Amino acid sequence: MQPYQAGKPVEQAQRELGIDQFIKLASNENPRGPSAAVLAAISKAGQDINRYPDANGFYLKRSLAELHDVDPQCITLGCGSNDILELIASAYLDQHCSAIFSQYAFLVYGLAIARTGARAIEVPALDYAHDLSAMTSAVCDDTRVIYLANPNNPTGTCASKDELLALLEAVPSSVLVVLDEAYCEYIEDPDYPNGIVLQKKYPNLVVTRTFSKAFGLGGLRVGYSVSDPAIADALNRVRQPFNVSSVSLMAAQAALDDLAYLEASVALNNLGMQQFTRGFIDLGVQYIHSTANFVTIKAPYNAALLNKDLLCKGVIVRPLANYRMADYLRVSIGLEDENTFFLSALAELLDTN
Repeated sequence: MQPYQAGKPVEQAQRELGIDQFIKLASNENPRGPSAAVLAAISKAGQDINRYPDANGFYLKRSLAELHDVDPQCITLGCGSNDILELIASAYLDQHCSAIFSQYAFLVYGLAIARTGARAIEVPALDYAHDLSAMTSAVCDDTRVIYLANPNNPTGTCASKDELLALLEAVPSSVLVVLDEAYCEYIEDPDYPNGIVLQKKYPNLVVTRTFSKAFGLGGLRVGYSVSDPAIADALNRVRQPFNVSSVSLMAAQAALDDLAYLEASVALNNLGMQQFTRGFIDLGVQYIHSTANFVTIKAPYNAALLNKDLLCKGVIVRPLANYRMADYLRVSIGLEDENTFFLSALAELLDTN
């Protein structure tokens, strides 16, 4: 096992390089900052932080249940959706079984499986995307879990509804299909499969979502899953008590109610995606088509060197060597001026290299 490597914090880059100002485009965060409604909720929650939070997150679960038209018993809350991914591994995997994930998938899947001692089955990707047909064929008698990101991080690729339905129909009901939809709010394609709608038909489907991306609450760490109540019960048996803070619970509920903030964030992301793709085409930089809030580019010269060069210009992006994509860098979409600064820095480096 190797420890998970997070995106470089601005403070760390400042210490290492002695540069005061950095643009962070490394961790797929919402660049707008939290909404006014969220800040007000955080201030209110701060008055009671001497008290333990509601361990069951009653009000947030109720709001999520109303939004998704499910029973609150179907919802499990986590310290980010990462927590849910780990809980699933803890509840359903051990050294006597196997779990499946795709090449170039989110690193946490492999880490969660490794901690349980289960056998990891990595299925080769197809054009950097999940090959759902091959993942279905990889199911063995001892397979208990399939981890599937849609869209995927770090490639931004997305499976269609037909592809996902084919997998769900073919996989035995004893196998949990864990559909990680951390970036689903950014997708407006009518062919995109809404996992929570599908979950009502497929009891072995577990859908995870997060408030860390489009809702802008990455620093508060709150996510959730929607599943069959029996699965939610199993996850709650291995869940740490008070795994979501009182501040996070109130902030998430405020974010959920702030539809205008979410819509503006998605609109900003759409504009940023257009800005990036036009810029990459103009610069002759190859990239993987993305449906999320980031784009993975093929470095025009040595990726590790390009990453260092960008740092020296005050731009933090995400190298992908630990994903075995050593020639690639992932770039999160920022504010318009941040995107412009990055593209200008990249153009200058290409001129000198």
